Amino acid sequence: MFSKDNLFAISLFPYLGFLWFLTRSQETPRLALIGFYVLLVFVAVTIPAGIYAKMEYGEALANIDWLHGSAESFLTLSNILVALGFRQGIVEYRKKQEKSDVSD
Repeated sequence: MFSKDNLFAISLFPYLGFLWFLTRSQETPRLALIGFYVLLVFVAVTIPAGIYAKMEYGEALANIDWLHGSAESFLTLSNILVALGFRQGIVEYRKKQEKSDVSD
């Protein structure tokens, strides 16, 4: 019914909606939000890298280690930013809780 390429393209729309709501809520830690946007950079890099792998080497991106690893580094960066962003949010939340407990 759907090829993996079509499914990949269609999945971008819900993700863009997710980003829109996340940004609009203004409650997501900034660093985590940046991490979620970097995931779009990963997608933007992976697509041309896959095309290059197919045209230059006649192989799928996953079979060209140096190219695949380079593209995947953006996914790693995205994950790190999201994790650090939410960690920062938790630390800030706990500080606010401690201040409110002291003032009560």
